[in-house]
Amino acid sequence: MYRNIIEQLREWKNKEGRKPLILAGARQVGKTYILRKFGEEEFDNVVYVNCEDNVLAKNLFAQDYNMQRIVLALGAIAGQSIEAGKTLIILDEIQEAPRGLSVLKYFCENAPQYHVAVAGSLLGITMHRGESFPVGKVDILHIYPMTFDEFLLAKGNRQLVDILRSKDWVTIKLLKSEYIKALREYYFVGGMPEAVGKFIETNDAVKVREIQKNILYTYQKDISKHVPTSESNRINMVWQSMPSQLVKENKKFIYGVAKPGGRAKDFEVAIQWLMDAGLVYKVERVNEAKMPLKFYVDISSFKLFLLDCGLLGAMSETPPEKLLVAENGMEESKGAFTENYMMSQLVATHDTSVFYYSNDAKLEIDFLIQHGSEIVPIEAKAEENLRAKSLSTFVASHSEMHGLRFSMSDYREQDWMTNVPLYAITSYFLP
Repeated sequence: MYRNIIEQLREWKNKEGRKPLILAGARQVGKTYILRKFGEEEFDNVVYVNCEDNVLAKNLFAQDYNMQRIVLALGAIAGQSIEAGKTLIILDEIQEAPRGLSVLKYFCENAPQYHVAVAGSLLGITMHRGESFPVGKVDILHIYPMTFDEFLLAKGNRQLVDILRSKDWVTIKLLKSEYIKALREYYFVGGMPEAVGKFIETNDAVKVREIQKNILYTYQKDISKHVPTSESNRINMVWQSMPSQLVKENKKFIYGVAKPGGRAKDFEVAIQWLMDAGLVYKVERVNEAKMPLKFYVDISSFKLFLLDCGLLGAMSETPPEKLLVAENGMEESKGAFTENYMMSQLVATHDTSVFYYSNDAKLEIDFLIQHGSEIVPIEAKAEENLRAKSLSTFVASHSEMHGLRFSMSDYREQDWMTNVPLYAITSYFLP
């Protein structure tokens, strides 16, 4: 399956001053798959070594950092010759090998001629104990669950993607029913590659949901594996509260939903752990819509979103037909899926932090981002209900801004706002 990140990997391959690459992301978002595909397409051969299930590899770096010895051993383990500039070396689950992360520093300093890429869970790399991270000695790229346009490509709908990216709004309107059908499928399937693959292979909602539940189970096992029991309990409380947090009207994270009487000090570490693992995205509140937005963050108020709307459906046990069929009204929960979908697309396609705004007058803007030198207020609407009182009030008091509303309605420009179809979010910000 095609992933947009392949273009960034090609840039890394050819850039001057290239360093060993860490492809960072949550478990099961397709790190190893895309690195192997990249290697097959761009190099003469690939040396793939899994540091978790290969005993020889696990102890390869324990003795010393003699790079001649290590390169020779990697080739022997994989049964492949290694030639600088022509071979991609992939070290999978490198955090499982003692002193494995540190070897990247020595590849950078003593063997920079080799292309080395690391695939390991973001959690494992972040939480690795007893070993310093090779700061300044690695390049880092982030990979996320598949975006909606990647989902369309996986389904074989390249023409639909090309039309979205051309921003030919007249043709997009003609194909509206096709886009909405695919978007509802994406709300259910989400972007985890295994779930997408199973959906394309079988078109079976039950089998897709089984995959999603297995992924959620794996994440819970990770929680118990990496932290003490007392902390894993708090992490699980936050994790299990996510559907309840998102169904609330304003989506603000409430500690008492995770545990009655819960306070910030009880859950700060747990929330940070989930963020470090790539399982949740944090959207902080700003009390002023001024550049740069980070100067105006209110650290006491924030929202949390799941990394994937498909996993949100599985975690909340939402029946597939509620997501796949428009007439199955879900009241507030439809808004939860829409905002979670929007957040996941913004994170994956827009290289900037995401915030929200609210004030004492109960005016709230779903998302605020910096786009170039501008601040963009964004509102998410689940269907074609186009009342945008908060957005219009906000823009009226910030005349230098132009609002964006993503909804199921067609594209249209107004003096103060642009309405963009929800299914066009991943292509809208492209040049």
